[in-house]
Amino acid sequence: MCVRRLLPVLLALSAAEADFFQFDSISNASTYYFNYIYCNIWEGECQPHQDDATQQVPTRDLWGGIPQDYMSLMYQWYCSLGQCCESGDCRITNNITGLARDLQTKLHGQHLAQSVVLKAIQGFINNPESNKPLTLSFHGWSGTGKNFVARMIADNLYREGVKSECVRLFIAPFHFPHARLVDTYKGQLREAIRDMVLRCPQTLFIFDEAEKLHPGLIDAIKPYMDHYDNVDGVNYRRAIFLFLSNIGGATINDVALDFWHSGQNREDIGMEDLEHRLRAETMESQGGFAQSELMSGHLIDFFVPFLPLEYRHVKLCARDAYTARGLETDEATLDEVAKAMLYVPKEERLFSAQGCKSIPQRINFFLP
Repeated sequence: MCVRRLLPVLLALSAAEADFFQFDSISNASTYYFNYIYCNIWEGECQPHQDDATQQVPTRDLWGGIPQDYMSLMYQWYCSLGQCCESGDCRITNNITGLARDLQTKLHGQHLAQSVVLKAIQGFINNPESNKPLTLSFHGWSGTGKNFVARMIADNLYREGVKSECVRLFIAPFHFPHARLVDTYKGQLREAIRDMVLRCPQTLFIFDEAEKLHPGLIDAIKPYMDHYDNVDGVNYRRAIFLFLSNIGGATINDVALDFWHSGQNREDIGMEDLEHRLRAETMESQGGFAQSELMSGHLIDFFVPFLPLEYRHVKLCARDAYTARGLETDEATLDEVAKAMLYVPKEERLFSAQGCKSIPQRINFFLP
């Protein structure tokens, strides 16, 4: 049975040019897939989260010339050896119910992000014939939940969360620090995205501090986010791109403050109050976003605003931090934690200047 299922794969591989394979790559691939099958399908004992070079899937040397149809056959064969998953790939869970629950119970003060992110992700997952990858741009002050939501998405769409080999995080100043090396970065980034898409039928790419990306770097991967059937034989339509940025934070805060001054509830703020402003401010901002074809080509599907957090939201974050550590607390202690934060503007003292970012560390000060 196994031989019969493997036969199409073997025939596919034999069709490739003989000099395509290199023994180092074959050895690396064999090691990787033995460990993958042993750990994930046969459920053998293995070392978790190994970062050893032998655990990495070979990149361009081995997979670059194999058509995606043949790669899909390989993954179907691996799945057929053991348990099969609804997604067709056991690395992918697509737990929309879990994502909805996490957004509702763990993300505080962000009714817009809760709604837009869930609908965008759910719509994309439920539409296998999407005409382009899903591209979301998260905007707001630090500590308002942008990274938190990106991690939620990864945790609910992939079995291994952000550690999944189908998820890749890029931090602009860390991975691409030198403007003079932008041409080198372009090649590295294109190759990293291409190789991951070849390995995973559904991928997630997260770009943190996206406003610091060089415009040329964004333009280098712009074709992967456009309305193309394929780029050089590779289909990118099942990829999700998240861009996290502080751009527009002041604008978002101004709108929230205006609603407060007028006596309106922040929950009455709608996407129509913010999205067009975020798009305009992003176009006018300094950095890679404004100058890139990503903006001029209107390839961002949603600009997602993260509102500034108020005192009551900080208390909820403190409660979650205590709960995560298995500690009991009371309202008086939560008030102490919340009062220790800095609030702005100076007159109103309405919004936490750091959001909830430092709460898990700050509760140490209030422990007995």
